[in-house]
Amino acid sequence: LLFPVSNLCGKCRPRDTDILQPSLNFLYWSLHQTTPCSQQRAVAVLLSNVSLLELLQKVLECTWLWSPPSRPAYLSSEDALLCSGWLLVASLVLYQHRYNTEVHQTLSVDLTEVLNAVIFRNKKPILLLVSIMQFLRAVLRQNFSSLLVIVGQNTAPSAAQPQPSSLQDAALHPLAMQQVFLLVVSLQNLLVHKDLLLSQAVVACLETLVEYLYVKNQDVALHVASQPWHRFLLFTLLSGGQKSFLQPEVLRLMTLFVRYQSSNIISQKEISQIIQEAAEANIAELPEATCCALHLFLSQV
Repeated sequence: LLFPVSNLCGKCRPRDTDILQPSLNFLYWSLHQTTPCSQQRAVAVLLSNVSLLELLQKVLECTWLWSPPSRPAYLSSEDALLCSGWLLVASLVLYQHRYNTEVHQTLSVDLTEVLNAVIFRNKKPILLLVSIMQFLRAVLRQNFSSLLVIVGQNTAPSAAQPQPSSLQDAALHPLAMQQVFLLVVSLQNLLVHKDLLLSQAVVACLETLVEYLYVKNQDVALHVASQPWHRFLLFTLLSGGQKSFLQPEVLRLMTLFVRYQSSNIISQKEISQIIQEAAEANIAELPEATCCALHLFLSQV
């Protein structure tokens, strides 16, 4: 089915949402819900379809064209298509690298637009924001060197694009220090919304960003991980009805701070509290996400 469905997508226009949205979803789940052997073949089939890749390029570009000021609060059919497009491309980036699959057509993405979508949000639906963050994570994990997607800064003359004005900017290229700090602050602000899906995506994006920074410039990564605002963020996440440390996003944040030795953010007292709560909890009744996050935290400690 991959052949006819991918060929059908290649014959469509981005406005054909009724056909494209379920078709892209089918391609996405075909990649994720199959055996490793079949997965490698599926990636090869999709990456060899030039028409499909050209269609995906147009869909991604529509993200910046379909952003009216009065965007509806619900997920429109156009936004749903954009979500499917970003998720599929993010998966193709990861699997192309994993299997070293031949690429017949490259995609081009403007990094400034991607970062601005997360930093400023502009009333984008949560699911679309999560999908764009999944893509950002994928290219960060590849150090912006994917064979499938060329990620560049906005080249328009009017674009307010940061220039590498310091050695730090040069080391983090194509990111700049200003973009990094704006992105971190925006991710922190999104966490305060306490939406489960959004929280999972934000923490994962923050983890990948700090890992990328650590490879590029350890001093910058440690500086970002030890920002005092992180501690206030933890207190905010622990406020309200559920004050337990055993929340997946809280545990993963704590793990991040332990990994990068941010002693001003997480102290021995908080570590002891988490271990005490874990000892008193009925592990069998904890959600799977919490158990996985707790395992990672304890392993890191």
